Amino acid sequence: MKHKRILRTVAFITTGYLILLSLWLNLFYPDSAEGTEGFQVMFLVCLYGAMLGLGMLIADRTTREDRKIERDGLEGWATIRAATPLGRVIGDVQRTELDLDLMVPGSEPYSGKVVFEAGRSDLSRLVAGQVVSVLVDPDDRTRILIFP
Repeated sequence: MKHKRILRTVAFITTGYLILLSLWLNLFYPDSAEGTEGFQVMFLVCLYGAMLGLGMLIADRTTREDRKIERDGLEGWATIRAATPLGRVIGDVQRTELDLDLMVPGSEPYSGKVVFEAGRSDLSRLVAGQVVSVLVDPDDRTRILIFP
């Protein structure tokens, strides 16, 4: 999935929050009106939570290239020649290398390989001989999105 992007986002936002917290402690806290420190701390905590949530929503979006393929890609299908699991199942996801015979209407059939992160429910459908729907980037036929 997008674990690295989410981890980088959390680290970036947390670092920014710690910088903001240190600035507040050194610059604003000493001159704060008495009795308002609790509200200021709650504001900072709520701001951190809001930024973290917003950052994770943005980090979970599909990549620009994938959105381009979803918008402009050519529809086709692929027959799976072989499915090789890569590593162990992490959470509900198994990375699988698929060896494919691809067919896009209006072009010659061709072969390709793709690494696909499949959920548990999709693993049973990723077997040799199975046909899956694909979207292919019209500019680069090696960029493929699979819809099992």
